[in-house]
Amino acid sequence: MAKNNETSSPSLKRSWFQELKAEFSKIIWPTKQSLGRQSVVVLVIGAILALIILGFDILIKTGLSYIIAG
Repeated sequence: MAKNNETSSPSLKRSWFQELKAEFSKIIWPTKQSLGRQSVVVLVIGAILALIILGFDILIKTGLSYIIAG
């Protein structure tokens, strides 16, 4: 395919950066308090899920060792 010279012109690149800057200005950034609370929630849920998976792992390991040994 032939390269289109219009897409690489400086004015279009400048326009793209202006549009990018405009889109970034639309972002609603979280406050420090909100970010901290959300981080704590993620860590707590991760720990709970890890304990649930550990419980299932222990149950499966115990069940399999009972079946194999018994």
